[in-house]
Amino acid sequence: MNDMMLNRRNAMGLAAAGAGGLMLGSPLQAATMKPGKAKAVIQIWMWGGPAHLDTFDPKPEAGADYCGPYTTPIATNVDGIQIGQKLPLLAQQADKYAIIRSMTHGINAHETASYVTQTGRPAGGDVFPCTGAVVSRFKGYDAGYKGLLPPYIVLTKPQGRFSESGFMGLRYKPFATGGKPSAMPFTVEGIIQKGITQARQENRRDLLAALDTYGKKAQGNPQFQHMDQCTDQAYELILGDAGKVFDVKDEDPKLRERYGKTDFGASCLIARKLVEAGVPYVTINFQGWDTHKKHFELMNNKLTDLDRGFSTLLDDLKLRGLLDSTIVWWGGEFGRGPKIQWNAPWNGGRSHYGKCFSHVIAGGGFQGGQVIGASNEKGMEVVDRPVYPWDLIGSMYEQLGIDPNAQLPHPQGLDVRVCATEADGITMGGRLREIMS
Repeated sequence: MNDMMLNRRNAMGLAAAGAGGLMLGSPLQAATMKPGKAKAVIQIWMWGGPAHLDTFDPKPEAGADYCGPYTTPIATNVDGIQIGQKLPLLAQQADKYAIIRSMTHGINAHETASYVTQTGRPAGGDVFPCTGAVVSRFKGYDAGYKGLLPPYIVLTKPQGRFSESGFMGLRYKPFATGGKPSAMPFTVEGIIQKGITQARQENRRDLLAALDTYGKKAQGNPQFQHMDQCTDQAYELILGDAGKVFDVKDEDPKLRERYGKTDFGASCLIARKLVEAGVPYVTINFQGWDTHKKHFELMNNKLTDLDRGFSTLLDDLKLRGLLDSTIVWWGGEFGRGPKIQWNAPWNGGRSHYGKCFSHVIAGGGFQGGQVIGASNEKGMEVVDRPVYPWDLIGSMYEQLGIDPNAQLPHPQGLDVRVCATEADGITMGGRLREIMS
């Protein structure tokens, strides 16, 4: 009985964060919204920071101390654009994405770099909400979102480093699935419990209803009606179609094979299913990129997994007519040191590097087949068109139809706007107008 009640509480909490949450907040004023080409975002968060020289800004001419064994960049399906040799499948999708080779913020600490890169705000003072939380507010419950699934979902662990919802509070935190996406079934916390069959869940629901004699006597009471609604929504997530969005076993086996039967590949497939179901913001927290030691030994496998999952996601979204309305944002908190640390104890590692790194943006009205900015011959410095996190995030907000000048709810009633400006003490490179259609 105890485990049944705990599971019920988890699911009811998730349901309250879902459609039931619509009753908890006030709608946004229509003046804060503009028509946007994009309806959703899939963020591929490269936790720890990927090396730009190994991925989307190869520098074979820099020599072995910079490119290591990756000496042969490959041509893409867009004339004049080359990417790292371990990404052959992504090379065939280059017409769908734009590469930003001039990302910069100059921060080498994980916590601060993660905060700045995900919020588009300089560090210090208030803790601002990350992009997912802002999208959750303007595309989620406060904008009339009626999905049972929460509007901001992370596969599988929160990015950490700071509070994603910042001063906006718990209402805008992401729902973190936990579990192992490649497992069958994927045991999403609060929705699926390992070892519990659907028949047993149905029996538990029926037993709970039979034991709820007090609730039956209180029928007609508005508070109990709301509780019953939350219970119904929770069981729809557990037993109905809404929760099945996390299940990939019925997907085409050939498609699952293309994504890769890894946690990252399965996460990409589930992310596609989530935006197809109407979820406005999904983060895939792809961990393992903080490669201080034996960098290339790790990259040989991780880049292959990235190549399969990311490339198939782009192609799958395009074939389903979802890419035009879905922004796909790839990147981490910074890059990694262009110069390889061959000496012990690093033995071929790369350090943190926030002065110059790469991000990739696709879909949602952003034009593919483009390169923005440039680094120097060794990938050490931005030499053309610096792009700061606030430039990129502000551009995404505009494509989503979120007014950069709209107010954010502040607990002290301060006048705080969605996007930072030069008045906040930042240097701006400008919105990505060259790829915004």
